[in-house]
Amino acid sequence: MCGRFTQTHSAAELAAMFDLEETPDWQPRYNIAPTQPILAIVTPHHSKPLRWGLIPSWSKDPTIGSRLINARAETVSEKPAFRTAFRRRRCLIPADGYYEWKKQSEKKQPFYFRLESGEPFAFAGLWEHWNSPEGDEIETCTIITTEANELAATVHDRMPVILSEDLYDRWLDPDFKSPQSLLHPYASGKMISYPVSTAVNRPTHDTPDCIARLN
Repeated sequence: MCGRFTQTHSAAELAAMFDLEETPDWQPRYNIAPTQPILAIVTPHHSKPLRWGLIPSWSKDPTIGSRLINARAETVSEKPAFRTAFRRRRCLIPADGYYEWKKQSEKKQPFYFRLESGEPFAFAGLWEHWNSPEGDEIETCTIITTEANELAATVHDRMPVILSEDLYDRWLDPDFKSPQSLLHPYASGKMISYPVSTAVNRPTHDTPDCIARLN
């Protein structure tokens, strides 16, 4: 699964890298956790804030979102919670790394995964509208996961789907008929990972030391 990630680039850098028409309201983040607001690109050149944890439009209970932070690539087109969004509301979720935990003896050691280049990338995501009984609208999202590549598999058997830049437009296009074909593990040779401090275990700890390599 993917339960924490980073997006440490500035709003201006993101606007340039993803060719956004407007600079988003965004501050660098080093420990993004479920239920928190994240930045997502919902159509080419346009971004918006979404809450991480998808609430299906038909759900009567908004707390379901905290359990739907990820969608499995193998079943995303079939699951009632995700299938409509998979057809109509795919999004890009900018990131530059993510965390995963490996059990070592009696404790879990966090590892940080990123591209070897250090450049930002995009997770394959889905987003959805939800209206409360009081008429309030909440927009939420989920990150799609797939089987781990060789590097990620040393820590966990799943990893988030990382899309290469040439796939962005196809993923966002609701008329593209084969989005499932884009959901595969990213090349392990283009990624690195290393252990980081257990300080990242706390969702409130959101500072640059989160991504510092342990000696």
